[in-house]
Amino acid sequence: MNAREGCKGCSEKVRVSEKQLERILSALAQHPEDCVDDEQYHKRLAVCRSCPSLAYETTCLHCGCFVAVRAKLKEKDCPFPGQSKWM
Repeated sequence: MNAREGCKGCSEKVRVSEKQLERILSALAQHPEDCVDDEQYHKRLAVCRSCPSLAYETTCLHCGCFVAVRAKLKEKDCPFPGQSKWM
């Protein structure tokens, strides 16, 4: 298994569907005070999608989170070692 195929604490069996991610994001939308605006969200996602530490097109290899969820939350930052890529 190479770095792009495995996440920090799971196996390929944990792939998440687009529908599942949409359900999680819908729940987050009920708490807009905890979320970044759409412009910032899309900028963060673009950085994540170009990162070599993205697995399964959904999961960060550094923290094991779903990037679509982490990118939406105000209190979260990019976990890339050394420095956030979301600058």
